[in-house]
Amino acid sequence: MTSSTKSTGEISEIPESYQRYIDVIYTISKKKRGGWVTNKGIAESLQVEPASVSGMLEKLRKKGLINWEPRKSIRLTDKGKMYAQQLEEIEKLLHTFFKEVLKIDDEELVEKISCEIEHHITREVKESFKDFLSNYHK
Repeated sequence: MTSSTKSTGEISEIPESYQRYIDVIYTISKKKRGGWVTNKGIAESLQVEPASVSGMLEKLRKKGLINWEPRKSIRLTDKGKMYAQQLEEIEKLLHTFFKEVLKIDDEELVEKISCEIEHHITREVKESFKDFLSNYHK
């Protein structure tokens, strides 16, 4: 990689569609022994056809975000897990902000908004959110 294309580990470096799959794989893997996820499980969670999942899995594998071979279970690589953990942290910060700061009681709405926005938050914005929330809770 040249310095202009070098990865900084910033979640915004990867397309939102990739992020959604990484997020779902991570969520499912935390509930599965060994962390292995199936194509079917991803398709059901995202409400898409298994064939479209396979196409995305190939892209994620080429980017080094998952370990996978066709007709086998899927597992995030360390790089994929790092991105998934960033998404999870951002989602939790957003959830806290909407529930505790803005006092939005509609759990379904908070979840929907948090999930939609999390894919657009940079590391800098995430750190600002953390600082704001820690000062808010003082």
